[in-house]
Order: sequence, then structure tokens, then C-alpha cells
Amino acid sequence: MNSRLLTALRSRKMLTALRSRNVWTRTATLAAACILSTAAAWAQAPAAAGSAASSKVGVISIRQAIVTTAEGKVASAELQSQFASRQNEIENLNKQISDLQQRLQASANKLSQEEEARLRQQGQRLAQRLDRMNTEYQEDVNAAQADVIDRIGRKMVDVLDRYARENGYSVVLDSSAQSTPILYASTQIDVTQDIIRLYDQAYPVKAGAAATQPKPAAAKPAPATTQPPAAKP
Repeated sequence: MNSRLLTALRSRKMLTALRSRNVWTRTATLAAACILSTAAAWAQAPAAAGSAASSKVGVISIRQAIVTTAEGKVASAELQSQFASRQNEIENLNKQISDLQQRLQASANKLSQEEEARLRQQGQRLAQRLDRMNTEYQEDVNAAQADVIDRIGRKMVDVLDRYARENGYSVVLDSSAQSTPILYASTQIDVTQDIIRLYDQAYPVKAGAAATQPKPAAAKPAPATTQPPAAKP
């Protein structure tokens, strides 16, 4: 039995599981950072007349706000449904690799050289196909999620702009941005829930959208040596 093949198969299967986790969260972080570059413009601008003496500071988690709005929840469910079939293909391919690995392990020193070579080649082809599928899947998911977050985020910046000006805030910091290391912030100055509420009021989801959004598929049992990819929006 070729130990290198088994090692490669294990490595690729672990990579599949790792790549599939927290996709929505990672994309939200990157997109929010881009969106906040726009928000920084008004955050650094002089305060409006009548509030020049104010030094009011607020904190918001843009990442949390985007995915918690009604529109964000519906978009997440739509993306999960859109990519469900491709996720299943990746899971099935993982299962084929796992079955092949188990066959090689169970047949150690029992296979002919020709049969062992055939199985090794088959495993290599499956692993290469899995790598391609994972790469294409990840790129397409990230692009789709970035589009959604950009759409919601730009509207949210407008809501936050109005809220900050109307309530006399000089600065609103994003607690979810890695470039804004906030060591402490009182919950009393956190405006995240206010912005979510105002966003939902300004951009309500159509009546049938929330009721008809697809439910997440039931979790499938994982192969013995791998973890199933996390659910995708």
C-alpha cells in the first residue's frame, strides 16, 4: 500500500473541511472592511451645524448588522439553496476518497501490483478533481456573498450616516473590523441593534420572502475520517 497516497488523501480531505467552514463570516469581514472605507469619510468629516460641540462616540459591528438584517437572513438562505447541489457533489467525492482509502487499508499486502497501481491512480484523479471543485466552489461562493454584502452594506452605510447625524455622533467605530482594535466599549454606546432595526424599517423584506426562504438541509453523517463541510448560505 502506498503511504504517500493515504497521506495525500487525508490532507486533501482535511483541506476540504477547513475550506468549507465560516465562509459567510470570512466574506462578511472582508466586504465590511471595504464598505467601511466609505463610512470613514463621513466619520472623519466636521460635525453638522448645531452639533459641533458634541463628542458622542458610538460602536457598531457592521459584520453582525449585515447578516442579522431581515434582508441578510433571506439572502443567506438563498445562497445556501443556490450552492446546495455543489456542496453535495463535494461531499460525495469526499466519500469516494474515504471509501478508496479504507479499501487500500483493508487490502494491505493482499493486492497485486497492478491492482494497487490502479487504485493509486484512481485516488490521485479523485484528489485532483476534488481540489478543482473546491477551488471553483470557494471562488463562486465568495463572489456571490460579496455581491450580497456589498448591496446590503452600502445601504446600511446610508442608514448609519443618517442615524449618526440625527443623534449627534462625532464618530462611530466598527468593532468587527480588524483595523479598528477596540479594547473596551460600553454596551450603552453600541448602536448595532438600532441600525439593524432602522435598516429593516427602511428596506423591508417582501411579505412572502421571509416565509418562503429555504430551510437548511438536514445534516448528513460524516465519513469516518472527515468532518462534513459547514452549511453554506
